[in-house]
Amino acid sequence: QVQLVESGGGLVQAGGSLRLSCAASGRTFSSYAMGWFRQAPGKEREFVAAISWSSDNTYYADSVKGRFTISRDNAKNTVYLQMNSLKPEDTAVYYCAAAAYGSAWRTKYEYDYWGQGTQVTVSS
Repeated sequence: QVQLVESGGGLVQAGGSLRLSCAASGRTFSSYAMGWFRQAPGKEREFVAAISWSSDNTYYADSVKGRFTISRDNAKNTVYLQMNSLKPEDTAVYYCAAAAYGSAWRTKYEYDYWGQGTQVTVSS
């Protein structure tokens, strides 16, 4: 069982930056691939970024590539999402998730555990 708690969301102006954190419970954090998804009102939950167990591989949605960076610290059981050059269309609730299996981890169906989400609002 893995419990995930996101933090770091908030209100920021367009062009600004935020860093989201996701703290995981359990001693097996390093055996899970981790991902970030987001969901805007009235829209489906969409993939943002993912990182493999050892940080060797990272994956990004085209819409955030070059602006967002996913990283993890297995010693701290934490995964991060650094978000730069934020745009109003990045406004959403951001969720982190853990996947025990799979590859690329671009679909929500590959994930086993989810956090409660943190709100990110980007004003124009």
